[in-house]
Amino acid sequence: MEKGTLVEFRNQGDRRLGVVDRPDGKSRWIVVDQLGQSSSLAPRQFTYEVVGQTYKLSEIPDFLQQVESYLDPSSLEVAWELLVEDGTSVTPKEMANLLFSQTEPAQVYAAHCLLSDDKIYFKQKGDSYEPRSAAAVAERKHQLEVEALKAKGQQEFLARVEQALGGEAVEWQKYDRHRIEALEKYAALLADVIRDKVNYDSLARAYPPPAQVLETMTMLERTATPQGAFQLLVDLGWWSPHENYFLRRSSILVQFPSKVIDVAHQRLNSPPPDPDQNRLDLTHLKVYTIDDETTREIDDGLSWEMLPDNREKLWVHIADPTRWLVPEDELDLDARKRGSTVYLPTGMIPMFPEILATGPMSLVQGEICCALSFGIILDETGGVEDYSIHASLIKTTYRLTYEDVNDILESGIPQEPEIAALGKWAKIRKTWRYKQGAISISMPEATIKVKDDEVNIELLDDSPSRQLVAEMMILAGEVAARYGKTHNIPLPFRGQPQPELPPSEELLLLPAGFVRACAMRRCMPKSEMSISPLRHAGLGLETYTQATSPIRRYSDLLTHFQIKAHLRGETPPFSADQLKEVMMNVTSITQEVVMVERQTNRYWALEYLRRHVDKAWDTTVLMWLREDSNLALILLEDLGLQLPMFFKRAVDLGEEILVKVIHADPQKDEIKFQEIIYQEV
Repeated sequence: MEKGTLVEFRNQGDRRLGVVDRPDGKSRWIVVDQLGQSSSLAPRQFTYEVVGQTYKLSEIPDFLQQVESYLDPSSLEVAWELLVEDGTSVTPKEMANLLFSQTEPAQVYAAHCLLSDDKIYFKQKGDSYEPRSAAAVAERKHQLEVEALKAKGQQEFLARVEQALGGEAVEWQKYDRHRIEALEKYAALLADVIRDKVNYDSLARAYPPPAQVLETMTMLERTATPQGAFQLLVDLGWWSPHENYFLRRSSILVQFPSKVIDVAHQRLNSPPPDPDQNRLDLTHLKVYTIDDETTREIDDGLSWEMLPDNREKLWVHIADPTRWLVPEDELDLDARKRGSTVYLPTGMIPMFPEILATGPMSLVQGEICCALSFGIILDETGGVEDYSIHASLIKTTYRLTYEDVNDILESGIPQEPEIAALGKWAKIRKTWRYKQGAISISMPEATIKVKDDEVNIELLDDSPSRQLVAEMMILAGEVAARYGKTHNIPLPFRGQPQPELPPSEELLLLPAGFVRACAMRRCMPKSEMSISPLRHAGLGLETYTQATSPIRRYSDLLTHFQIKAHLRGETPPFSADQLKEVMMNVTSITQEVVMVERQTNRYWALEYLRRHVDKAWDTTVLMWLREDSNLALILLEDLGLQLPMFFKRAVDLGEEILVKVIHADPQKDEIKFQEIIYQEV
């Protein structure tokens, strides 16, 4: 190759022109480019050679200036129209002659630049370029338009992101939402840190970012990991710093479809015919509902009645949502998909639209309500002597809180003898169940509430009022199951196998109280569901089903559908096989609900402790998790929380110690305690 030959080559994708200076070995050349930089290149690296004359380095700018005047990409379309019909291929020199009627080096190089940069009309074949077909050109133009729109959308998205990051209000577009939804889905993988006990680095390796997430994070110069996506969503104000990614990672339905809301309004405005035309009128009874003050779905009420023969009758009234729906309708199928109401520290996600769940489906004080009422007579020991079940009409007399009932029971208000009678029978009933083998495991429980970013944890007291309600609900469940068993009705029966508890002598070796209860709890088998009656060992009942929360638990609603149909003399809507299939699906959903509730409660428990790192907590060592490494489960008695702790000394089960939090990170599910040891001065 002659010295001074002008050649084109690529440097990191950029087009460069350079002058050949001298050989470099046998097969390479030293080329000095327009910037004065020298490169050692092989001939195969040259993308074009300007023929016809040699050049000096100083002449390159003038040459490029000549070329620039010919670089009009639109001129290629004219050439393409002339050549496409015959499919004639052209060289850069031939194209220069066609476009410019000249074939000087500058015009030929300009034709080369136009052809090599063209993405629409021509494609290279060796040293020539052939015109694309009309269909191919149309497709290429469409692709470029799409790419241009995408690029424009990206720039506009970046502008809106900058606005949001600057704290300005942003009107996000539909295209933005697709990006953000992809980020949300990826960020929700953080739930796996807790669910699957993986660390952040392992999570990012196990789940590389999808293409759209990678593109977005790269545009914004952020790390494309689940935690990076989470932080971006928080910075944009799209997510709260405490966004519930457990819920987002789940399949739990949060919003109601518009069609379901429409049906709910229709039922509210135009109630369907009541299938139970002959409801038993019990509006003469004094009915008490007993709940927490914040409860809005009121699904059970209690009454006491003295019969003419001086026997006492207990009434458990359960809200009747089946009055407002039928099996397989829009409301029923949506509730089936949800499985149950979801209770989270930040609020609840109801199983039915709230306009129904907290309105006509609930036992609203002062209003005549439809109910399923269980009338029960107990014998003197607490066993069921007689019972009846009725589709009924009731009128709630008093809406009471647990605290109200505790006060009535304690003071013995003469105007409310019904409460005293209910309390008396609840105690008798509890004693009876324990004689039947019921197992009592008393461990502190707490509720966590979050409102206006304030976290509160309250212990649930095992008060007489709560015991009263619990016993009445268990009683109604036994009666419903007895009815199903007697009449051979498929129901979602619940049972629990007999646990294999440690021998008494072994239990006595453990400290009494929480440690012993914890050891017993570990031996309790999981409850089971079946379409056939089962013994429930934990409750001490030969047969049992849940029937008292049909607004909040779909399995309870199934019990209502089945029993109410039988009471009307109709065939229950679900055969044994159908019920079994529905129960399997609902059980799978409710297991996920329970998991999300537990994960969310744990998150906020750790967040509460993170905010109280200076506080000292009284704790009890409950059990060993890994005794060889001094890892134990401790109980924070004031909060009812059970959490792991490593000890730096030997401790005994049941030992009471004082601890403080030294590290808490709810996102990573990390908690570390340190024992507080006061030394005598």
